[in-house]
Amino acid sequence: MKDWIEHFRAAAKGLTVSHVWRGYGSALLIEFGALRPPTLTRKDGTPGEPSGEIGLMIQSDWRIEDSCTIVCGSSSDDELWKPTFARLIDKHIIDVATFGRLPELLISLSEDLHIASFSTLESDPAWTLFDRRGSAEIVVGCWSGVITGEPARTA
Repeated sequence: MKDWIEHFRAAAKGLTVSHVWRGYGSALLIEFGALRPPTLTRKDGTPGEPSGEIGLMIQSDWRIEDSCTIVCGSSSDDELWKPTFARLIDKHIIDVATFGRLPELLISLSEDLHIASFSTLESDPAWTLFDRRGSAEIVVGCWSGVITGEPARTA
């Protein structure tokens, strides 16, 4: 069985945070490495978000930490989100790891910043990693308590 976290650790180490955006509700999406132009168009006709070489989606609960405090989280006031997201831009990935009995994700960045998933809803941890570097995108997440990956589609 492939160690998908090691795959992403090796693939992402040294890449920079290139784009951070808020999805539906409290979903957090982060793009790492070189950005590709948006491929989707919103219902209002505006372009969607660009995608990076590696992507992270945390669908529900998450937090961003610095060396000694929680800077912002999915339950924080909306006014904190944009300035906190801006702090992440151009930071380098130091490590990709999991923690907990049901694997939550921890991305460690330069300047002692950290992004952590921590689902509090019934079900599985709600994070997904995307590797878009090859001809077929690889999607990795936690299903039934097991980290699983699969090619998603042909690019």
